[in-house]
Amino acid sequence: MDIPARNDEVSRLHDAFCALRDDLSAEIVGQQALIERLLIALLADGHLLVEGAPGLAKTSAIRALAARLEADFARVQFTPDLLPADLTGTEVWRPQDGRFEFQPGPIFHPLLLADEINRAPAKVQSALLEAMGERQVTVGRHTYPLPPLFLVMATQNPIEQEGTFPLPEAQLDRFLMYVRIGYPDVSAETEILRLARERARATLQATEAVPRQLPLGDVFAARAAVLDLHLAPQLERYLIELVLASRDAARYDAALARRIAWGASPRGSIALERCARARAWLAGRDYVTPEDVREVAPDVLRHRVLPSYEATAEGWDGERLVAELLEKVPVP
Repeated sequence: MDIPARNDEVSRLHDAFCALRDDLSAEIVGQQALIERLLIALLADGHLLVEGAPGLAKTSAIRALAARLEADFARVQFTPDLLPADLTGTEVWRPQDGRFEFQPGPIFHPLLLADEINRAPAKVQSALLEAMGERQVTVGRHTYPLPPLFLVMATQNPIEQEGTFPLPEAQLDRFLMYVRIGYPDVSAETEILRLARERARATLQATEAVPRQLPLGDVFAARAAVLDLHLAPQLERYLIELVLASRDAARYDAALARRIAWGASPRGSIALERCARARAWLAGRDYVTPEDVREVAPDVLRHRVLPSYEATAEGWDGERLVAELLEKVPVP
């Protein structure tokens, strides 16, 4: 099969996303992996779950991305007393008209930050299920479509687990990727201090620059370009084999099979392919490599491969299981 050639329009779109990545990297220092995953989620039309300690620019990253897109942004702080209607909206009685009128909630924004999603009970978390899966919200007898661009970035704080409500597997599976981020290094921390001083001066002097915005039409065109990338049949078989091995690891290692309670669903295969394609496109290639698949596999599969009770007792988690699968399944 011939590899499709890059045309001028695809090159223009790639340059626009490279400029977007550079702008984000200049503002969000020390979190290059998070920025790349955000752009992959945007290109792959999926949602992102980010886990990290407070103060690691999780909120700033999605806010900075929203400022550079022609799209609105909403932030919801999840708390134990939050109600589903606080997300989806509710019907309000209008006595002057003698009827109910629907008031949309923050979920109808194209970019939504669900901050500390595990602080809210399951009935609130489940309010996101239909929205993330079907791109619609049902309130009463009526169903309302969400915007064509709809990206949820949810965050979790791994430090304190008291009073939290772990996300059920069905909710986790709706997220394209589950990303874990850590602290920046010395050079990045120094740059963060410099940027903080510059922003403080700009705020005092009211001289903050307005960032350039990427049209939504370019986002949708870039998504189409990502889907046109060449994926060799051998590589497609490899990523499928990774997912199949999570369900039947006994073909590679009997001990590993006992440690996996549930493997990834076909949604995992779809997510792995879309993310690998998006990473390859961001790298400026018109074909996918095994490294693209292996690089995104931990973020795509760590929340979809569930350890058994025995494995949990031994200190295994989804991330370690995926690392073992990557070691066992041969690369084409």
